[in-house]
Amino acid sequence: MLFGLDGVEIGLIIVFLCLFGGIMSGFPVAFAIAGAGTISFAIIAALDSAGILVHQAINTGSPEYSALLADGIARDAISVFRYPELPRVEVPLFPQGWETALDRNIGFIVNRMNERVIAGASIETLLAVLMFVMMGITLERSRIANDLLTTMARVFGPLPGGLAVSIVIVGAFLAASTGIVGATVVTMGLLALPTMLRNGYSPELATGVIAASGTLGQIIPPSIVIVLLGTLAGDIYATSQEARAAAVGCSDALTYLGEPAVVSVGTLFQAALLPGILLAGLYAAYAFGFALLNPRKAPPVTIEGGRGSVTTRAEALTWYLGVPAALILGAVALGSLGVIGSQNVTVSSFSETGATASLRTNVSPECEAAMIDLHGQAAWERAVEEQTAIDAAGGVQQAERLTEEQLVEVRAAAIQNAAPIGTGIAVIFLSLGLVLAVARGVNPLVDGRRLLIGAAGIALALAIDAFLIGPTTSPGATFVLMAVPLAVTMLGVVPAVGRLAQNELLRVVFPPLVLIVAVLGSILGGITNPTPAAALGAAGAIMLAGYRKLREEGSSAAPILLASLAIVVMLLFGINFDLRTGVGSTTVGDAIAMVIAQVAYHGAFLGLLYACWVLLRSGVLGPVVRETAKVTSMVFTILIGSQLLNLVLISFGGEHYIQEFLRSFDSELKVFLIVMLVLFVLGFVLDFLEIIYIVIPIVGPVIYGGTFDPKWVTIMIAVNLQTSFLTPPFGFALFYLRGVAPVSVTTGHIYRGVIPFVLIQVLGLLVLWLFPSIVTIVPNLLPAG
Repeated sequence: MLFGLDGVEIGLIIVFLCLFGGIMSGFPVAFAIAGAGTISFAIIAALDSAGILVHQAINTGSPEYSALLADGIARDAISVFRYPELPRVEVPLFPQGWETALDRNIGFIVNRMNERVIAGASIETLLAVLMFVMMGITLERSRIANDLLTTMARVFGPLPGGLAVSIVIVGAFLAASTGIVGATVVTMGLLALPTMLRNGYSPELATGVIAASGTLGQIIPPSIVIVLLGTLAGDIYATSQEARAAAVGCSDALTYLGEPAVVSVGTLFQAALLPGILLAGLYAAYAFGFALLNPRKAPPVTIEGGRGSVTTRAEALTWYLGVPAALILGAVALGSLGVIGSQNVTVSSFSETGATASLRTNVSPECEAAMIDLHGQAAWERAVEEQTAIDAAGGVQQAERLTEEQLVEVRAAAIQNAAPIGTGIAVIFLSLGLVLAVARGVNPLVDGRRLLIGAAGIALALAIDAFLIGPTTSPGATFVLMAVPLAVTMLGVVPAVGRLAQNELLRVVFPPLVLIVAVLGSILGGITNPTPAAALGAAGAIMLAGYRKLREEGSSAAPILLASLAIVVMLLFGINFDLRTGVGSTTVGDAIAMVIAQVAYHGAFLGLLYACWVLLRSGVLGPVVRETAKVTSMVFTILIGSQLLNLVLISFGGEHYIQEFLRSFDSELKVFLIVMLVLFVLGFVLDFLEIIYIVIPIVGPVIYGGTFDPKWVTIMIAVNLQTSFLTPPFGFALFYLRGVAPVSVTTGHIYRGVIPFVLIQVLGLLVLWLFPSIVTIVPNLLPAG
């Protein structure tokens, strides 16, 4: 053996030396990865052909190996790390020659490119990366981020450490709109750092809070890191759990786990929400605490500009907090009492399928023992009792077609149980009520009679829904009945919107906030998957940027406002009417709604084209498209290059060797800690793209193949990478900030400034470790994404 090392170990060293050498060479990372794979394969193949590299494999024909199999030890559990005393046999790294390995690798890389880049199942999710990138870059290039920073500084600046707190809030905003660490750090470094230094802020606090807030894009949805991790984690988790089930004698993962082995990007977005908010809250708390202890290093600052408020504190509490809280709590209370709820009375033509046992009990003795070990004796006995009761009742009741009499009976019961006020109407008019309440608080001195008229329209709408609109009322009739109260409500909403525009905070924050809520709400609520939501975000960002540019020029933005209204109309008609074509049961109301929806669709499309033209002639769209193409092509090129590198590792057994080493630790906790430490160190020299596509496929089958919740594992990895990118001396965020910081800010300032935030990150990891429910509670409460 060369240098006393196994041939596979030397092969791994060669691969990683070529990888790091390629990255440090200055070549574009995407090409450096592919080049490292090609060069390392050539070196390993040459050494293997010369007989220099030899692998000491276990002799599977030895009596000792047969004795282990006879003791019931699985083949996959036998490795040189667990049983180093087993007899070995020398074999070449490429048993069938490097030519066969090369031919196999070429075939694999073509198949993988087709599966993951060109036409595979994950390509739809990866398309979300392109549109999230465009959404973020559009908001950045249209100077919306600048407006956010300025406005937040005016609001929070007079507080101790207020500028630092405003940086954290804007960082969370930008993270939720871009998901790109570099863009966020650079943007806030250029816009906020000079202002903070000019107003007497400590360079350490200023640089630390900017670098830390910029990394929130790693974790706060819609994080590109979560998207890319999710596309891999779903496949790895499903495959690993199937292998785990087979290893213990179960037929499939569903039988063994009692639930499908599935994790989606939408579910990961739900899981990342609270951890992201937790970290942002810890950042803001530190900045505020630092200012209280060191007032000279983070003084209160009053930013000139903006409009003074005419609202007293009591009025602000009443209209900004009291009335909105009362409206929301009242709606929740009415919902719990059954006054507000679903009015859907559509019934199935088939009866419901009977309940099944919580666990499958018709399994082999080996699988039964493994399931008892996993779920506990009590859960198994409960499942056995459930199955016994089902068998005694004649088995699981199958769905059967209902008779006409049964259908009438079921439909009558649904009508009787329907809520008096529909959820959709309640949500729409509750939102309009919140607009009226906040508008009243913006300027209480102005005559509020039109706002009261709008409030009367809301009360009229709820009364009409409760007494005149029933579950069987057609959508067309509902639309006609609600037209009058909606018109009355709009008499108050229109001037209310004008009032809201007088408030600088609402005028600047509200539009991007609505966009973020629409994108994340559709994903977190399980309404759609990330790709359509990302398309909505990209289109919304373009229209928002176009609207801002027109207002800057003093031109009318009516086409874009009408296009936004058209989108709302499409959503309302799509929810309340059957817009399918070629359906024999199409009513007159549905046909009219289809025409209106088509008109709204074309209006929205024309408005989007107009916004694109506005950005194109103003020189914004061109750089946005180029930067989006640059980032997206980099992602996909790294994906292809990393597949090549992974196939090189697989070809000589390197991936299997690493996995065997990790599995040799009997503690799943130790394995996860080792992987987290390795990822943390690799985060110093590799970007998140390389780590996701190179390292995760190697270690993923081990960490996703155990008992840990895959959502928790993925979020812990994301937060760990975020910590790594912030840690001196190699953190990527620090280099981004160093590139845009003034000369007066030294590298030492940046390093000292981020250390408290690194400790906060470690604290965040510890909190997530001790309380994993922070990750899992939102996915458990919301529909599957």
